[in-house]
Amino acid sequence: MAIEIKEGAAVDPSALQALYEHAPWARGRTADGIRTMLAHTDYHFSAWDGPRLIGFARVLTDGIYRATLWDVVVHPDYQGRGVGEELMNRILAHPVLSRVEKFWLNTRDKFGFYQKFGFVRSEQGMFREQPGKNR
Repeated sequence: MAIEIKEGAAVDPSALQALYEHAPWARGRTADGIRTMLAHTDYHFSAWDGPRLIGFARVLTDGIYRATLWDVVVHPDYQGRGVGEELMNRILAHPVLSRVEKFWLNTRDKFGFYQKFGFVRSEQGMFREQPGKNR
């Protein structure tokens, strides 16, 4: 069965929660929290193998100057098969997102993956972690 990338398709929060369990930075997210997150996300893209959610990424943006890429995740069974690349290609070719001046991305690894899409490492990234959290 062919992998299908969809923009804005309905995503079951519990299915996304299960996918997030494969990403150390997203473990412990709740279905209720994910439901709220989805409601406040400007664009999201999902990868499907039939009815199975196998990949996900989301973008927050003002639609012209800045966008932030979040939560790029691919199920381990599908990594190395081009799913992440196709998610990124769809995001960066999107009619609105392709016009945004600058994309931001916060990652602790996978630098080589994102460099393939024109991202460069910068000292300008910032983050704040809540006390007691290891994400």
